[in-house]
Amino acid sequence: MNFVNSNSNISVYSEIGNLKSVLLHCPGEEVENIVPDYLRRLLFDEIVFLKQAKKEHNQFADILRNEGVEVLYLTDLMADILEDTKVRDEFLKEFMEEGKIVTQGFQEALMELFAHCSPKELIRKCIAGVRKEELSDIKPKSLGDMVKNPYPFYLDPIPNMYFQRDPFASIGSGISLNVMANVTRNRETIFAKYIFDNHPRFKDTPRWYNRNKTHPIEGGDILVLSDKVLAIGISDRTESIAIERLAHKLLSSEEPFETVLAFDIPKTRAYMHLDTVFTMVDYDQFTIYSGIEEPLDVYSIHKGKNDEIKIKYEHEELSSILKRHLNLPAVNLIRCGNGDIIAASREQWNDGSNTLAVAPGKVICYNRNHVTNEALRKNNIEVLEFESYELSRGRGGPRCMSMPLIREKI
Repeated sequence: MNFVNSNSNISVYSEIGNLKSVLLHCPGEEVENIVPDYLRRLLFDEIVFLKQAKKEHNQFADILRNEGVEVLYLTDLMADILEDTKVRDEFLKEFMEEGKIVTQGFQEALMELFAHCSPKELIRKCIAGVRKEELSDIKPKSLGDMVKNPYPFYLDPIPNMYFQRDPFASIGSGISLNVMANVTRNRETIFAKYIFDNHPRFKDTPRWYNRNKTHPIEGGDILVLSDKVLAIGISDRTESIAIERLAHKLLSSEEPFETVLAFDIPKTRAYMHLDTVFTMVDYDQFTIYSGIEEPLDVYSIHKGKNDEIKIKYEHEELSSILKRHLNLPAVNLIRCGNGDIIAASREQWNDGSNTLAVAPGKVICYNRNHVTNEALRKNNIEVLEFESYELSRGRGGPRCMSMPLIREKI
């Protein structure tokens, strides 16, 4: 692959600085391996039509390119490093073990299947999953190889891969390599691990958290509000202990960050991550789903003496907390659905508050959330829209589908 020249592997010090480089994954065969009987196992509510989903994702990528953003694909980065046979073998061994393929018979059959794949085919197959009929020549070597199982896959598909926001998060010049809340999704972090361990562009990147930790944290809960302030959601997918540990590592580093704001949001699937109910769209403007405002508790974490951290409960309203910590004269909260309770509920379900800023005051949104998008425009936010018939079925929006790697500093 050809890459743009960059002085930094990762550089993200805001949510709104001009986006220069982003990581995506275009949905593939994995979404066609979602079947109704196993929707919940794979964390989906509906069946996705792949052809339309790809069309929509390509529209999304084209908008980014038209804004001058370098678009990298996870499959391309993985294919680069899997040219090395040693890395390939290590990756497959770890990937199979994470996928609960631990018996010798199944492992040998899978290795035989993968042996004929190019690096690009291999990574796509790992994401797509392996159906039972694809392994016809299994030589039983243990009880586990012999016991019958009605489940139609030997290796589960990974249909959530098009939500690249969650497996890791770019923070300053480093990353949080995350622990996912659900076993189904934890295999997604293996790809990021191998990229940041082996890819020549990314392998020296610092880590503020690692996937071998015990408590989950996901990228959709992590918002870089400025080069001084990070916001992280205590959510259905992210635990407070993980936030505290990440904060300790980050605030003890040479990075300029001084404060982590922990937003305690309701623990429901509808409010899966902080960025499904709250995103930054301009220097002093944010989208928000009003359903989280009333029960919202915010805690600030600061560095104390001797690398200790201090935690404080913030007693003010959210707008006042943001205004003070971001040193702003005023803050404007633009409400999902323009404050209408019915429109807000409908559009929040389809990620009306999940915007991706490509520059200050310029965001990418799903076109279906027309009430929220019009409210953004009335507040002088430029809205770039694309189709969202199928991608939205996965319960994630433009921010969920993208992982910024480089933003211009503000």
